[in-house]
Order: sequence, then structure tokens, then C-alpha cells
Amino acid sequence: MIRILFALLFLLPVAALSQEADRPQSEVPPAAEPPMTMARLGSIVQALDPDVIARGPALEFTLEDIPVIVIADPRADRMRAMVPIASADGLKEADLMRLMQANFDAALDARYAVAHGKLWGVFIHPLSPLEKDEFLSGLVQTITVARTYGTGYTGGGAVFGGGDSNKIYRELLEKLRKKGEPL
Repeated sequence: MIRILFALLFLLPVAALSQEADRPQSEVPPAAEPPMTMARLGSIVQALDPDVIARGPALEFTLEDIPVIVIADPRADRMRAMVPIASADGLKEADLMRLMQANFDAALDARYAVAHGKLWGVFIHPLSPLEKDEFLSGLVQTITVARTYGTGYTGGGAVFGGGDSNKIYRELLEKLRKKGEPL
């Protein structure tokens, strides 16, 4: 038993290091993206919607005819993308239960949330490590939880079965990637 633990703790990492050294230079992964900043986030959103409105730490814009608000706080290193869905006044216990179930298994990185009397789709992430594709995927998932409220309650990325949802999700993600390509 001790030999197995020794092999797992010491020999396997050494073997992995020697494989890394043997890897040709062409296989070295590309450099990581620079940290996300307010300016970079603003540039990405501007590429997605040139009519974006900046209000302090908030960016208000439209994607696929859906209003989106992104708020970021560099001091707290947090970012939140939000999409209004409906009034929270009429939500029943069964509705809230379904929203919590979706937050667990179907909404993916987006979430349903209630604040200021409204039901929202939200994507919350630390700001500085946020990568462009993560942000774009989070936007797509947030828009998708808003669109599927009352039906599929899904973020759209992982869809089982033979439906159209996964194709629609991928098409929107690729469209957003192309708009923000130079960023």
C-alpha cells in the first residue's frame, strides 16, 4: 500500500515532467489571455453592440433583442451579467422550486435570481481571471436561461436528446466570438 502511495505521489509527477520536457516546442500551449479589466470588458461589449451605454461600472447593451446589463467592480474582482426576465411578484412556490432545480442541473454557469422585485438570469464570475470566451459563453447562457424560462429552464450548453437547442446555443456563441474576434 505504501509503495502504491509513493508511486502516486512521487513517481507519476516525475514521469509527467519528463513527458513535458520531451514535447516538441510546437506543442507548447499558447500564452494565457491578459487579465480582464474594465477597459477590456468594455471593448468586448463594444464589439458586440456598438450602441452600448456605460453608466459608471455598468454597461447596458442588447444581444439578440434582449437587454443585458454587465456590472463590474475591479476592487472586489467581480463581474455580473444580468438579463431581466419577469416580475417576481407572481412567482409561486412551485416556480421557485423549479428555478432552484434548474440552477442545480440545467442553467449551467448562468443562474436564476430574484432582486428588486424582478426575476433575472445572471452570470457571476471573478473579473480578473475571466477569459473572453468564458464571458461570451456566460452571456449566451444568461440569454438562454431568460429565453427558456417557463419551458426548458436551461443555459443551453449541455442539452441531451435530439432537439435543436444545442445547435442554437452554438450558433449564437460562434456569432459572438466572430464579433469580438480581434479582442
